[in-house]
Amino acid sequence: MFEGIYVAIPTPFKNGSVDRGALKEHIEFLIENGVDGIVPCGTTGESATLSYEEHEEVIALTIEQSRGRVKVIAGTGSNSTREAIRLTKFAEEVKADGALLITPYYNKPNQEGLYLHFKTVAEAVSIPIVLYNVPGRTGVNMFPETVARLSEIDNIVAIKEATGSTNVATEIINLCGDKISVLSGDDQTFFPLLSVGAKGVISVTANVVPERVVEMYFSFKNGNWEKASEIHREIYPLSKVLFIDTNPIPVKTALWMMGRMEKEFRLPLCPTTPEKEEKIRKVLKEYGIIS
Repeated sequence: MFEGIYVAIPTPFKNGSVDRGALKEHIEFLIENGVDGIVPCGTTGESATLSYEEHEEVIALTIEQSRGRVKVIAGTGSNSTREAIRLTKFAEEVKADGALLITPYYNKPNQEGLYLHFKTVAEAVSIPIVLYNVPGRTGVNMFPETVARLSEIDNIVAIKEATGSTNVATEIINLCGDKISVLSGDDQTFFPLLSVGAKGVISVTANVVPERVVEMYFSFKNGNWEKASEIHREIYPLSKVLFIDTNPIPVKTALWMMGRMEKEFRLPLCPTTPEKEEKIRKVLKEYGIIS
């Protein structure tokens, strides 16, 4: 159901509020450059510090601006199952194409708790659900065996796998077969994950160079693996510098340098150091993205 290039977008802020104009323009920029989908209100969208009203506003605006030209997978995860159900029901009401749900953070549920969390949310809605496993961010790792159990639930259709491990991706694919699609959640290992059967990516790097990420994917899909590998190596330094600090600080800084949005964050996130900002600027200049 979900394959190709999906972009985890930052939430633009201006004077403390959602910058609707910048959000619309960024969505247009991505669509014009051939992406398959947009993912608002994920980790990159600073979802943890959005109010319920802002969360719903950003999801609804993304769907409205996309106008069916690309798919929208709305971030609706929470460390509270009750809150995740509320947000996922809203995404369903406004006709998002899917919902992305992160593993509950801080609570550190065991594997049975993870299973019951996602099962409970899935049974409360009919919208397609994408699981999201990023243990480096949440402090909890969902095992492939748990993903396999969840893949038996009809509307759980994909997983954003952000461990960066080809071993984990291979285990999930072997256990689940066609019941679930693996989407890379780590730009630096997107190409290697394609080689073991991943169907696409939910990308941060594609915010900056969407056309190159799209070309890499289609080169691979069309059997031109040498070209795909070449593009992977080409954009690797950019992907690396976009995680030089806590996501989404570097990518939002890069987009600010490109004139796409303000360099404004929600505390406890804050601007990066001048030294790291200069490294981001240097890479963007080397790619000819800024002068």
